[in-house]
Amino acid sequence: MPKSRTVKEVKSEDLDVDKKTEDIELSFQSDSVENAITAYRKLFEVKDVELTEKRQAEIDQVCEVMRKREIIYEETEREPEEITSKNNEVVIGPPMLTRFEKARIMGARALQLSLGAPPFISVPKDTTTSLDIAMEELNERLIPIVIRRVLPNGDYQNIPINHFKYTNHR
Repeated sequence: MPKSRTVKEVKSEDLDVDKKTEDIELSFQSDSVENAITAYRKLFEVKDVELTEKRQAEIDQVCEVMRKREIIYEETEREPEEITSKNNEVVIGPPMLTRFEKARIMGARALQLSLGAPPFISVPKDTTTSLDIAMEELNERLIPIVIRRVLPNGDYQNIPINHFKYTNHR
């Protein structure tokens, strides 16, 4: 039959685990700082060249500053925010559609057309594929679509297709 543990024993084990975790974190912090300092020193090591005492003192001073720096390990949580602009201008990225955005829009619209969606333009007689129709709709800015451009921190801007500068999409 397993031995039951008392509350004191469990709390003691929890404290031991917390202490070990704290020790590991401190070890990681000091190791990473020392690794950074070692890498910094290696930048100045050149074959067959001796460092002057003055240069060595400068390097030691920078290394000491690195040791004393506060290191932030926790990421702060933040909600992504929509970036709005005045005068319907594009704030994130280039002011025109990128080739990737064009390809995505034309591919999605061509698929819709091939599955029976009605075109937004009158179809010319020389048109052979749904991709041709999608390209023409994109050139005329008739596709009702909004491009979402996202920054690395999660902030984004929703840009209607008619806010982009005109470029030939062929």
